[in-house]
Amino acid sequence: MKNHVWIYIFACAVALPTQAASADTASVATGFDSTSGNYGTTSNTSILTIPVIGKYETDSWLFKLTVPYIRVTSVNGVIPGTGVVPMKKTGTGNSTTQSGLGDVVAATTYFAIEGDEGMPGLDLTAKIKFPTADKNAGLGTGETDYAVQADVYQSMGKVTLTGAIGRKFLGSSAALPLNDIFYGSVGASYRVSDNVSTGANLDAAQASSASGYNVLELSAYVSLKIDKRKKLQAYVLKGLADGSPDTGLGMLLTFTF
Repeated sequence: MKNHVWIYIFACAVALPTQAASADTASVATGFDSTSGNYGTTSNTSILTIPVIGKYETDSWLFKLTVPYIRVTSVNGVIPGTGVVPMKKTGTGNSTTQSGLGDVVAATTYFAIEGDEGMPGLDLTAKIKFPTADKNAGLGTGETDYAVQADVYQSMGKVTLTGAIGRKFLGSSAALPLNDIFYGSVGASYRVSDNVSTGANLDAAQASSASGYNVLELSAYVSLKIDKRKKLQAYVLKGLADGSPDTGLGMLLTFTF
C-alpha cells in the first residue's frame, strides 16, 4: 500500500501556502518513489515509481491526474498500491523484474472550508483508479478502485497540523479477492521560512486481503519553493508494520504555469 506518497504531497501543499490567486492555475510534477521491504514475506520486494502528475486548480476545486511508470523486483505476491495478495506461485523462487505503465489515478478535490488561524480547513476528495497496469506482470490488480477521502488541516503560526481519513473500495474478483479498506494519516509541518518547510506524517491502512497485513509507516519530508513556478519536495520513509515497505525515499519537482 502506498498511500504515503499522496498524503505526503497533500501535507507539503498545506505546509507552503501560496497567496490567493485571481486566476486558475495548472501544474505538472514528476520525480520518483523508491521503496524496499519484505512485506511480511521471506523475500524482498523493491518498487520504483516514476509518476507524471498533472493538476488544474480553481478557487474551489482541484483536478488531478497521475500517470505512473512502475518497476517491481520481487519473487511474487506483492502488487504496488495493494501489498501482499493471494497469487499463484511461480515455483522458481527467483526474483524477477517487471516494469511498465502503472494504474492511472484521477482525483477531484473540493475545498469545502478554507482554513485560517481560528478555523480548520476541510478538503473532500473522490478518486478513481483505472486498471491500466499489466495484471499478468504483477503491476496491478486488473480491477477498478474507488476512494473517498476527507483532509483536515489547522494552521497555528508556523505550525500546521494535518489529518486525513478515507475509504477505498477495491475491485475484487474470484482470482484475486480483495477487501474494502479504511486508511488515514496524521501529521505536522513547520514553516522554516517563506520558501522552506519540513514535517512528518504517520500513515495507516487496513490490509487489503486475507493474506496481507496492515500498513503503518512514518515519513519525514522537506519542501523547498525554488521560485514562483518551481517547488522541490523530498522525503524518507520507515515502515512500522509488515504491510509497509521497510524503507523508502522519494522526490517530486513541481512546475506551475
